[in-house]
Amino acid sequence: MPLPEPIMDARNRPLRDLRISVTDKCNFRCQYCMPAEIFGPDFVFLPQHKLLSFEELARLTRIFASLGVGKIRITGGEPLMRKDLPVLIRMIREVEGVHDIAMTTNGSLLARHARALKEAGLDRVTVSLDSLDEERFGRMNGRGYRVADVLNGIEAAAEAGLGIKLNMVVQRGVNDQDILPMARYFREQKHTLRFIEFMDVGNSNGWKLDQVVPSSEIVRMIHEEMPLEPVDPNYFGEVATRYRYVGEKTEIGLISSVTQAFCSTCTRARLSAEGKLYSCLFASTGDDLRAPLRDGQSDEEIRELIRTIWEKRDDRYSEVRGNATPDLKQRAKVEMSHIGG
Repeated sequence: MPLPEPIMDARNRPLRDLRISVTDKCNFRCQYCMPAEIFGPDFVFLPQHKLLSFEELARLTRIFASLGVGKIRITGGEPLMRKDLPVLIRMIREVEGVHDIAMTTNGSLLARHARALKEAGLDRVTVSLDSLDEERFGRMNGRGYRVADVLNGIEAAAEAGLGIKLNMVVQRGVNDQDILPMARYFREQKHTLRFIEFMDVGNSNGWKLDQVVPSSEIVRMIHEEMPLEPVDPNYFGEVATRYRYVGEKTEIGLISSVTQAFCSTCTRARLSAEGKLYSCLFASTGDDLRAPLRDGQSDEEIRELIRTIWEKRDDRYSEVRGNATPDLKQRAKVEMSHIGG
């Protein structure tokens, strides 16, 4: 059966991808996402009854699939802190039209869950790792987790047959000295490493433009030691600009939301753990889908609500960041830990 045609937003961008946050909790306290001084021991996370159940998430996935969504990414917080996550993966795998299920994780809990996730139907994992230096990584994750914890998770995922990519958020003066060591290591491991420009997501990460290392600088740095050649995008809306090492299949990617905005091809919607639909990573507010789910609205009614939200979508924050009005610059934005990346 052919896939349904995706719905289009106000800027003619199709809805093809849904990122589902399954929890707002995380065991890391990375400064650019969940700084410990804000998300400390007294911080109150969502109670269980406010989280969407697996049945509700599967139902929403079916509705989104009927609108043309074929790719699902499970996010958090740290998604592996949600109990019995393979059960949800299995439920999503059964949804007609879904052809790709991925998960973003910090990797610290991955070793114990990788095989069960693969058996449930997960296709790929993207593991966040910002340094191979033990002291620096422990300081960056805010909890002293070891690099070895993450590398063990990556190895377990590979052994289970999951596709693997790595994400490194680069901050000048924090971990930019790790760019080449990370590139060398994951080139040897033959895993794709993606470098992410430090972004002004949320309100608590202390973002400053002078801490952004432009992707062009990263490419030049790597190319001088390990020659690179550009690779064409796989599909419309691919976030990363791709390069491969000359003479090899191994790639790197650059996610350049600050210096090379890709709003014009963004096909992603984000669902928070308590059921709010966000049309942009930098959004201030989301539209509540939990209430209509629990108030007994039909699939068709919820489908039309989602269609209306998407067709009105006009977000392009990264494109206008540099010329933003004071009120846009100062407005509160949803935290990345709340809706994933």
